[in-house]
Amino acid sequence: MRARLGDDIDDYCVKCKRVMNHSVVSLVGDEPAKVRCRTCHQDHDYRHEQAPPPKVDPRKAALFNQVLKTVTGDSGETAEPEAAASENSEAPAETKPKARRKARA
Repeated sequence: MRARLGDDIDDYCVKCKRVMNHSVVSLVGDEPAKVRCRTCHQDHDYRHEQAPPPKVDPRKAALFNQVLKTVTGDSGETAEPEAAASENSEAPAETKPKARRKARA
């Protein structure tokens, strides 16, 4: 099917974070280049109905893999030294900078 300006097509909306109805705003050859969401009116590149890959937090992934190893029946020796090493480290894993106070005049 050949797309024309103003045609309704389905595409993934970055703002709505869903596959929604879009109107074709610009074309490159026969393919839509830019589309406008008919729900939030956001213009963006045509994404061919594909959502972006999910963001993976490396700390959560490491913790999940550690729990998975203990649940699947691997020897508990591998999980304990990792936990002991993290307990012995003097620097905390997550530190937030302290807020500075404004100097009084």
